[in-house]
Amino acid sequence: MQDLFSIAGKTALVTGGSRGIGLMIARGFVEAGARVYISSRKADVCDRVAAELAQAGTCISLPADVATEAGARGLADAVAAREQALDILVNNAGANWGAPLAEYPDSAWDKVLALNVKSVFHLSRLLLPLLERAARPGDPARIINVGSIDGLHVPVLETYAYSASKAAVHHMTRVLARRLAPHGVTVNAVAPGPFESKMMAETLQRFRDAIVSSCPLGRIGEPEDMAGVAIYLASRAGAYLTGAVIPVDGGISTCA
Repeated sequence: MQDLFSIAGKTALVTGGSRGIGLMIARGFVEAGARVYISSRKADVCDRVAAELAQAGTCISLPADVATEAGARGLADAVAAREQALDILVNNAGANWGAPLAEYPDSAWDKVLALNVKSVFHLSRLLLPLLERAARPGDPARIINVGSIDGLHVPVLETYAYSASKAAVHHMTRVLARRLAPHGVTVNAVAPGPFESKMMAETLQRFRDAIVSSCPLGRIGEPEDMAGVAIYLASRAGAYLTGAVIPVDGGISTCA
């Protein structure tokens, strides 16, 4: 039981790992003893954050724009050039777009679906050979997709492409879980509620009190909340779970 939640010595890739939810997960993995690669579109930011996290363990910067198949392939190749196997893939990179219904642009759908949905598919497919090599009996490789409670219920804000994309991530998680189980890979998703992040900053600035009052646990999520569920899914404790979508939202999704 002592090592039930251990991920020490495992190798992980976290996309969008330089800020927000991705940074919370990456920091948790590094501090738990994993060898962590983080990726984000801005190389200088990615390098700076990796250097900061490396003070607590092992963290390596691999800047990439995974919104295109070519970018995803470049990232997968960069990991393969450094590692023989990959224990954990966290598909976290994402984008949002809010606008009134009558003004919602077609370009929003292209941008949001490319990053939030297509990149999850491309990276999972392209990194499957490395994930298969990491799989062991009783200890499969893991894919953890970051969805959202906005893909579970109807959001207050007009984020049509975002909420649709996260619902798609949740269902793709179930589909990939079924397909990849014979390959020794589990696929699960977390659906975060409100956390302190750049993507949530404007929403929290405008509606913090209302969000907190609507949350059964009465608070905004903290980094340890997100790191904890990711470590659980990546450790032996979560080895028999696949195809699940776990809300990490203080109970907000139960109030619909």
